[in-house]
Amino acid sequence: MAFIDKVLQQPSYGWSNQQGELIVPTTKELYKEAFSRINVFKSKKNWVSALSWLMAVCLLPFALLAFFKYFTIQLFTIGFLYGILIMSTHATIWFHRYSTHKAYTFSHPIWRFITQNLVLRTFPEEIYVVSHHVHHSKSDQPGDPYNARGGLMYCMLSDVNHQSIAKDLNEEEFAKASGFLKHTGIRINNYAKYLNWGSVACPYYTVGLWVLNWSFWYAMFFLIGGHGLACSMFTGAMFWFVLVRAFNYTGHGKGEVKHVEGVDFDRRNLSINQSRPGFFSGEWHNNHHLYPSSARAGFLPLQIDFAWMYIYSLYKLGAVSSYRDNKADFLKKYVNQRQYENAQP
Repeated sequence: MAFIDKVLQQPSYGWSNQQGELIVPTTKELYKEAFSRINVFKSKKNWVSALSWLMAVCLLPFALLAFFKYFTIQLFTIGFLYGILIMSTHATIWFHRYSTHKAYTFSHPIWRFITQNLVLRTFPEEIYVVSHHVHHSKSDQPGDPYNARGGLMYCMLSDVNHQSIAKDLNEEEFAKASGFLKHTGIRINNYAKYLNWGSVACPYYTVGLWVLNWSFWYAMFFLIGGHGLACSMFTGAMFWFVLVRAFNYTGHGKGEVKHVEGVDFDRRNLSINQSRPGFFSGEWHNNHHLYPSSARAGFLPLQIDFAWMYIYSLYKLGAVSSYRDNKADFLKKYVNQRQYENAQP
């Protein structure tokens, strides 16, 4: 079995049947799997999955305070924009383009640390990065951890059901899995600790950074606008954290072919370019599947890419030392060539 086929922990219902077709579990099976995966009393190796949901639960009290004690239209708007624009764009910058695809490099680790903690932390890098490599390798096929063909809840619960690394990797396989994350600067377990904790990331480092990050940002928001602003911003982060789980479902046409001529050029998978995630986070998803290691994904006119603006600004400031930009190649292959063909008699 190829490494990419076994690096993730297979769900109890499996990826595919004997005919190689995707297994689509029932909603009941999905929730049963989810609660099994977050049960740290069953196995402490479930800590990464449990932490992902614990973060969401810990955001809930801030939301209750924001709505029932500090609510104003102004604070609601600020929190909403923080979630839908700032949190969303940061995910593209940090988790997507840097942590997974190494689309750019930092000139010094301090800039990496600042970018990593530019917003509230909501899930460990390990949950996103390893599984996203599998997603690109097996897009819309059995084994894709957030396969849109599996339905909305298949994607919504994928962070706990499908995105954890396997617990039975040998030492060579664990080294490969760790290699996906070494450049991010997180504290990585050795193989002996992996056998104990079932994760690439060190749990003490991961939890410690989470606590420090939230403490810092609550203090900053409080100093700027008091408890009301702090609770509103944490609420915005919670809404983003929940709603982002549906992105791959909608970003891959809800499991159906919905490519638009002249907009979606990669037909190898179901990914599509959508205006909302494009404008708010630079996630022009079909473009990204064409050029996954590009630091820019907004290639066509009006495809605004705030994530790229941040990366390029850091480059001009010297904080980013290098980046890959595939816009010119995209225009040459998919736009200019198309214009030339259409102009032929």
